[in-house]
Amino acid sequence: MPYRRLPNTDIARIRALKTAIEKCSNTDFQEVAIEMKTLQKAKNVLVQFERVYNQYQQAFDTQVKANILFQQKVKNARMYLSHFVQVLYMCIIRSEIKSEYLELYGLENQNMIVPDLASNELILEWGEKIIKGEESRIAKGGVPIFNPTIAKVKVMFSLFKEGYQTQKIHQKATSRLQNQITEARENVDKIIFDIWEQVERKNKDLPLSTRLERNREYGVVYYYRKGETVEE
Repeated sequence: MPYRRLPNTDIARIRALKTAIEKCSNTDFQEVAIEMKTLQKAKNVLVQFERVYNQYQQAFDTQVKANILFQQKVKNARMYLSHFVQVLYMCIIRSEIKSEYLELYGLENQNMIVPDLASNELILEWGEKIIKGEESRIAKGGVPIFNPTIAKVKVMFSLFKEGYQTQKIHQKATSRLQNQITEARENVDKIIFDIWEQVERKNKDLPLSTRLERNREYGVVYYYRKGETVEE
């Protein structure tokens, strides 16, 4: 005897509700296997759940597309900050800039090693420090570093920071909609379960093969255990 299993994806949940609703709309009123109040609940829940699901998919797609562009900004910001620090170190080695100025950049304890820029948060932290440090040194009468200039570094860092903030907005929107879907699933599953229970009760006295076929018309999904392939 095959066993039924509730949908485990949102697409399958939507399909299950649509199948049951469409079957009812194409069946004579007296023959419908679902109570009218259950059918109305299913229609209302389907509209709400499908709307939130579509909104989530749109938000997720937007986030993914924006992230592709953002990753190039991350790469540029990391590269320019790294190159700037390397040039700064070379200037110190050549005695063109005094080593005590490293404190302005927050680099005094880095042992002449480029700071860790592996994460977005570290790029934000070090970008602010390095830009502020160079501007402070220049304000004290220091000669600006070239190739890259701090102006070019600031441009790349600003683009990165803007992209980072935009991604946070996208992530927040996606997360909010995902939470709404998660909260709605319990109610959706409850209604699908109720529909399937009513359908199986309606057809319980029919022969097995006929019963399963009638139930499937309402969206009930059956699975066979290993070695079980024939409906008898």
